[in-house]
Amino acid sequence: MVDERARRRLPSWAVDALIGAGVSLTVSVVISADQGGRHGPDAIAYLWAVGLGALMPARRRYPVIVLAVSALGLFAYYAAGYPAVGVAVPVAAALFSAAEFGRLVHAVVTAAVVVAVSLFFRLVEGQDFSFVVGYELAGHILLMAAAIALGDGLRSRRTAQAGVRRIAELTAQRYQQEADARVHAERLAIARDLHDSIGHTTSVISLHADVARESLGHDETQTRAALDLIRSTATRTMSELRRTVALLRAPTENPRSVVSLSSIDTLRETAAAAGTSIDIDMRVTAQLPATVDAAAFRIVQEAVTNIVRHSRGTHARVTAYDDGTLLHVSVTDDGADLGGDTGHGHGIAGMRERAEALGGTLTAGPGTTGFTVRSVLPLEQPS
Repeated sequence: MVDERARRRLPSWAVDALIGAGVSLTVSVVISADQGGRHGPDAIAYLWAVGLGALMPARRRYPVIVLAVSALGLFAYYAAGYPAVGVAVPVAAALFSAAEFGRLVHAVVTAAVVVAVSLFFRLVEGQDFSFVVGYELAGHILLMAAAIALGDGLRSRRTAQAGVRRIAELTAQRYQQEADARVHAERLAIARDLHDSIGHTTSVISLHADVARESLGHDETQTRAALDLIRSTATRTMSELRRTVALLRAPTENPRSVVSLSSIDTLRETAAAAGTSIDIDMRVTAQLPATVDAAAFRIVQEAVTNIVRHSRGTHARVTAYDDGTLLHVSVTDDGADLGGDTGHGHGIAGMRERAEALGGTLTAGPGTTGFTVRSVLPLEQPS
């Protein structure tokens, strides 16, 4: 919508041309009234009106010069004895332009000088004081003040809009940085889990390689069993490697133990201490890859943490089962809502990013009994 409005907006040169045409036309109409002056309007008078309008295309780059030339041109016009055109109308556009582009002091000073010079010469010429001061002066001052106020108000509005746009840009950048940081943190966590898993499987391979070497030529059955185990372990490890992006571990950070659904009882104890009871229904029959196992545990952990912190319920149920290719995990509480984290908080966003990093999905929202978090994680590397 903003882009559409920007496309419909007139270019600056067209706006300046319209303002210039308006100035020339307005002053020309006033001149044609032929009020006062030592002689009537002629081509030079109308050319002067056109000249005032011709200054407007330069009002953006040289607002002070346009203002000064307009004021001096007004003095020259009256010195030549042409019909009266007032003092506010010929310089109103120049005053507006100066205030619009941040030259407020110049606009106020010029308006004051124009009014003062006009009053002085008109009174010196013997014009009626009550008419000049009591009748006309207020109108001239109000028109000039209105032009200056309009220009300054437009400038202030543009400044405020620019500030709002800048704040919006900075806010969007901050949200993007936070999202990138969360994604990086989740990927790093997965990489650490994989690192620990590979460390374990490498130890298994090394141990059984020693067994195979020692039994080679003595116990063919034991040698074959050791080699089969080495092969299956290496295959599983390569599958883990293909699942994750290679990330460097920060050398200053402490190592972290591998987490899995098998340690989910620790969550029950923590929640119970906070007054929330948890039923656990574990029906996982497949050998879970370490990354999937760790991700499932982290999702359950975050969901339980959200329940303890935000839910009004006192009971939750954790269910996990596999169908051979997918691991299904759900966490449901009996609260009416999950006040502090209903899908827009970083907790659920982090769980979703963790699931999507493994090619899975995660949904969260109100259910029939409370708030439910469901995740589906593939057990094989997504194609």
